[in-house]
Amino acid sequence: MTGSTLQCLNPQCKKKFYRLQNQIKKVRKSFCSQSCATIINNKERSEKLVRKQCATPGCNISIPSWQNYCSIVHATSSRKISPEQYKQKIIAHIQSFYNNHGRIPLKRELNSIYKVAWLVFGSWNNAIIAAGYNPNPVLFAEKQIANDGHPCDSLAEKIIDDWLTTESIEHKRSIPYPEGKRLKVDFVIENHWIEFFGLAGEVQRYDELVRIKRRLCKKHNLKLVEVYPKDLFPTNHLSEILNI
Repeated sequence: MTGSTLQCLNPQCKKKFYRLQNQIKKVRKSFCSQSCATIINNKERSEKLVRKQCATPGCNISIPSWQNYCSIVHATSSRKISPEQYKQKIIAHIQSFYNNHGRIPLKRELNSIYKVAWLVFGSWNNAIIAAGYNPNPVLFAEKQIANDGHPCDSLAEKIIDDWLTTESIEHKRSIPYPEGKRLKVDFVIENHWIEFFGLAGEVQRYDELVRIKRRLCKKHNLKLVEVYPKDLFPTNHLSEILNI
C-alpha cells in the first residue's frame, strides 16, 4: 500500500513522517504524534472563544467570555483584598495540593482558583512557577514512571497505575491485543482490559483505534473498561469505575 511523506502541522515541530494513503484520508489534519495534535487543537479552540468587554465601568478591553475582568486590579478593586494577597492564596493552594498528592496539579483540578490565577500571574504555568515548581508537561506528551516501576505514556496513566498499586490490585501494563500485535492495552487486571482514552473525540485516527480495540475486546470476550479524563480530573473516580 502506497503512502506519502508529510510534515507535522505543529509549527514548533515540523517533523517529517510517513503515513499510508488510507490513513491520510481518515485524518483531517496531519500531525506526527498525538501530543502535537493536542497542542494545536487546544490552541485553535482557545482562539475561537467568544469574547466580551471587561465588567469594570469605562473599561473597553476585550476578554474571553469566561472572564469577568481584564486584570487582577479591576477584579479586586471592590474587594478588601490586594492582588498580592490573592497571589499568596493561590500559591498556598498549589503547594497544599502538591503536599497532599505528591505532584503538580492540573488546572482542571483547581478550577476554583484557575481564573484568578490567570489574572494574577498571566497564565496557569506562571502560577505553578511562582509556587516553586516546574509546570506540568502537556497531559499526553511526556512519559512517566509509576511508583511500581511501570513505564507510562502519560501523567494520566501514571495516576491510574499508582492508584492500582495503592489499592494493592495486581495489574499488568502494555499487553498486546489478540490479532492486533501492534495494539496494546494500557492495563490488564485478570480478564478486565483497562484503557485510558485520553484523546477520544479529539483526533479522528485516535477514534478509529478506539473502535478497533472495542471490536477486538468484544470478539475475544474481554471485559473492556474505558477511562476518560473526566474520570480522573478534577476528581478521581477510579474506585467507582474499577470496582472489579
